[in-house]
Amino acid sequence: MTPAPRATRILLVDDHAMVRRGFRLILAQHPQEFEVIGEAGNGEQALQLIGELHPSLVLLDVAMPRMNGVEVTQQITQNWPEVRVLILSMHKDANYVRETLRAGAKGYVLKESVDSELLRAVRAVAANEAYIAPAVSNTVLSDYQRFVGSPLDLLTARELDVFRLLAEGKPAKDIAIDLDISVYTVDAHRNRIFRKLQLRSSAELVRFAIRQGLLPQ
Repeated sequence: MTPAPRATRILLVDDHAMVRRGFRLILAQHPQEFEVIGEAGNGEQALQLIGELHPSLVLLDVAMPRMNGVEVTQQITQNWPEVRVLILSMHKDANYVRETLRAGAKGYVLKESVDSELLRAVRAVAANEAYIAPAVSNTVLSDYQRFVGSPLDLLTARELDVFRLLAEGKPAKDIAIDLDISVYTVDAHRNRIFRKLQLRSSAELVRFAIRQGLLPQ
């Protein structure tokens, strides 16, 4: 008699406990398929638990303080290549999708459609298949066709976070609070962004963001 397949061991990573609870409730309806073995509220804790608990799949929020989902994914890919990463995000922006996939994520799901897509996405990624939310797939294709070789590719994941907030007009103090980093670190990122993108002023940065489709015209 063939033994039943082992349940996929899942680590939930999101900085909101209520969000993690919602994911856990959805997955708990299928105990033969999925086993939630732990939860983490930030990227540093997630990396520690991966080393201790050895999950086969990490359900990972992309927007977290200290270490964002892209940075965590990079660390997972480098240190535990057998662990698959499924990104959960509020962002439909193709740049986020591109950065997470480049870092090594196997899937990307929007939080707004988690109720209908989470199980399908987890099953696909657990089977080592890619899964991109239908709501962003056309955007990703368009991004690939239009922005292969985009200057934004020069930015790291954290620099891209800072770039987007600068483009929205946020001062360094607010950006530091949003990303849980120091104002000095924000300034250092800002200087590197200006140098890499050859920008000379905040106005040029905003115009650049508009040309790249990151802000409405």
